[in-house]
Amino acid sequence: MTRDVRGDARPADGPDAPAPPTGGRAMTGPTTRDELPLLLTADEAAALLRTTRKAVYAMAERAALPGAVRIGRRLLVHRDDLLRWLDERRAPSPGRTRR
Repeated sequence: MTRDVRGDARPADGPDAPAPPTGGRAMTGPTTRDELPLLLTADEAAALLRTTRKAVYAMAERAALPGAVRIGRRLLVHRDDLLRWLDERRAPSPGRTRR
């Protein structure tokens, strides 16, 4: 049991209990390619790219985001195109020489 501000006892794991620290910003959700939906929303693409929704819309506007499709006002991004693009842009590991 812990005590709240007023000194009342309450269970430590109750609904008002603080969340344990995670040590940083953790990405939640799908972890493998097949767990991601075929078409990602702007929010899902932003989480995958670790950027903001606004940045995803700006990239799509500049045609710098592969697989971006507009359906009305909605922006969707094709999962495989985005993951392939990310794989192509991956930097080599430090210490390796590129031939």
